[in-house]
Amino acid sequence: MGFDFKTKSIRAFIGAKDYEQSRMFYRQLGFIETQLDKMSYFQVNESMGFYLQDSYVKDWVNNSMLFLEVDDVELCERELLAKGLQDEYKYVRFSEIKTFDHGRQLFMHDPSGVLWHFCEFNKKDKSS
Repeated sequence: MGFDFKTKSIRAFIGAKDYEQSRMFYRQLGFIETQLDKMSYFQVNESMGFYLQDSYVKDWVNNSMLFLEVDDVELCERELLAKGLQDEYKYVRFSEIKTFDHGRQLFMHDPSGVLWHFCEFNKKDKSS
């Protein structure tokens, strides 16, 4: 199973209700932006990132989700909440950390409604 060729990254495309506001939000969140034609690429490191498009389709954006695995969800929560983005952006909100069979997750809605999952998998369950 798998590919005969080497994979390097996988990147999602998400939309933005207010593109400039979302760009500012993701920069403040800590992503590194590369501006492209009518979209931006935001990266965490060399192989992880996503494309933010200057496009908004409500049903699409409201059903978009991104999943970022972290090694310490409590540290992630502290760092994200300390940025105060939930106070600066009207629709940004964070959940409390929730525990599931596979691990613990913090949820965040971005300014457009995209749902983020920040997950620390249980040590035994890295495949979910």
